Amino acid sequence: MKFQAEIDVMPLKELLDPQGKAVSSSMKNLGLPEIGNVRIGKHITLEVEAANEAEAKVKVDKACMELLHNRIMESYRFELKAA
Repeated sequence: MKFQAEIDVMPLKELLDPQGKAVSSSMKNLGLPEIGNVRIGKHITLEVEAANEAEAKVKVDKACMELLHNRIMESYRFELKAA
């Protein structure tokens, strides 16, 4: 069975996000001072072949832990859908 994973990787809240800070500062220049505290991360989609949803979750979690995110600086979350 095929599943599609939608993965969001974000910088940890405890860490400075220079890209997000720059965008937050630029909001004032766009006339949007009410927008702030912007955080910028990555969105990853992938397909995984697995016997069931539980197995697919284990495989996606392993991919995230070992390759797709930096444990020291980032967190991640994902959702699975049947493909």
